[in-house]
Amino acid sequence: MAMSSSEKTKWAIDPTHSEIAFRVKYLMITNIKGVFRDFSASVFTTGSNFVTSEIEFTLNTASLDTGAADRDSHVRSADFLDVEKYNRISFSGKKAEKADNKGSYVLFGDLTIKDIIRPVKLNVEFGGIMKDPWGNEKAGYTLTGRVNRKDWGLNWNAALEAGGVLLSDDVTITCDVQLVKQS
Repeated sequence: MAMSSSEKTKWAIDPTHSEIAFRVKYLMITNIKGVFRDFSASVFTTGSNFVTSEIEFTLNTASLDTGAADRDSHVRSADFLDVEKYNRISFSGKKAEKADNKGSYVLFGDLTIKDIIRPVKLNVEFGGIMKDPWGNEKAGYTLTGRVNRKDWGLNWNAALEAGGVLLSDDVTITCDVQLVKQS
């Protein structure tokens, strides 16, 4: 049954209390971590039911921060994100399924990087809904998943003298998200 817009509740991501992060294995022995600083999302729910939510998320690829300026420049280059040509990464949620009765979900959606759209699956842990001291209703979530960067044409790598490669193909995504109710 289709919902009318009057039955929908709009939520927006609170960027001050949210983090969009990733990590990738480096030298086959450690992880390099990074975050994106500029992002936004809109979520529409029926009341506070996030299982049936409509989710649209976007981030600015140039806002990448790994803590090392030279590495950031390389990841922003055409070898990886090519931020001059592709300034956005987006995610569109398609459906969510309850994984258990404790607030765990599996979120299915489409991730777009460099104009390449691929389906992804994210594990979601619901932290709860709470009013802040100013009366704003907030909802908290942690989303995690793993993707293969080569699925989006992020192919650059270097062979190591001792064997193996500089970077793994797998990228782990971790998003700690706080949503604020808009209506």
